[in-house]
Amino acid sequence: MTARIGVITFPGSLDDRDAQRAIRLAGGEPVALWHGEHDLKGVDALVLPGGFSYGDYLRAGAIAAFAPIMAEVKDAAAKGMPVLGICNGFQMLVEAHLLPGGLIRNAHQQFIRRDQRLRVENASTAWTSDFTEGDEIVIPLKNADGGYIADAETLARVNGEGLVAFRYLGVNPNGSLDDIAGLTNERGNVVGLMPHPEHAVEPGFGPGTPAAMRSGVDGLGFFTSAIAAAVNAAA
Repeated sequence: MTARIGVITFPGSLDDRDAQRAIRLAGGEPVALWHGEHDLKGVDALVLPGGFSYGDYLRAGAIAAFAPIMAEVKDAAAKGMPVLGICNGFQMLVEAHLLPGGLIRNAHQQFIRRDQRLRVENASTAWTSDFTEGDEIVIPLKNADGGYIADAETLARVNGEGLVAFRYLGVNPNGSLDDIAGLTNERGNVVGLMPHPEHAVEPGFGPGTPAAMRSGVDGLGFFTSAIAAAVNAAA
C-alpha cells in the first residue's frame, strides 16, 4: 500500500507544500487538507506544518488549535493515528493539549534561522523509528517563538517518562528548558518539534554536511518512519 499523509493548511501556513514534497520523496502520497473542514479524507497520518497561522496573534498556534479540523485531529490522535507538528504545528499541538508544556518567545527575543544539531532521544515513536536513540542529526531551524517551557512537575514527567523526542546539541537556540527541541506523547504517535525536517529531505537543498554543501537529508527519516508505521498498521 501507499501511505496517504494529510498536510493541513491554515491561514498563514508557510511550509505546507514543503511537507507535501517531503512525503512524496519519502514514498508516500501527500493529501492536502483545509483547516476549515472536518474531513480527513481517509489519511493514514497527519502533518501540521510550519508557518505563522493567524499571524501568531494571541500566542503562536493558539487560534489554530481551535480550527474546525482540530476536532478531527484530536480524535484521530486519540485513536493512534501518527500526527507530526512542525514548528507552528508543534505550537498548535501544545495549545491543543496533545503535547505537554508550552512555547514562548525566544530567550534573546529575535527570530533565529540556522542548521541545528539535534540528538534523537526517543527512537520508538511513529515518526522516529528509522533513527536510533542517540543519533545526532542536523535539521534546519527557523522560529521566533520556540522556547519550550513547562512547570517543574511536567518537566520531571517528560524527562522521566521518555517523552523528550529530541534535544538541541551544541547550541540551545531559543532558551528551551533542558534543551528540549521536540516531544512525543505517551503512546508515541504524536510528535512535535521546532526544527523543520521537511527542509532536509533532498540532496542539493538541505543543510551542509562534511560530504558536500546542502547535502543533508536527515529529515527524510521522519517521513519514512511514519510511512512504515502506516503500512504496519494496515497489515
